[in-house]
Amino acid sequence: MSKIILKNIIWKEGKHYVAQCLNVEVSSFGKTKKEALENLDEALRLYFEDIKTPRVTKVERPEVVKLSLTHA
Repeated sequence: MSKIILKNIIWKEGKHYVAQCLNVEVSSFGKTKKEALENLDEALRLYFEDIKTPRVTKVERPEVVKLSLTHA
């Protein structure tokens, strides 16, 4: 079994916290940060359980950057 280091972010959205993995398209949520991260851990384990050769994007030094967008 190989070890994969993943980078995740977490933020509050309404009454819940959202946890998202930056390396693969998996996210989860919970009432607390701890619960959101535990749920993300479970979701990631299930995600990798079904994939024989996972495609993990390497993420180095992620930054939160503000972007202004105008739409119709």
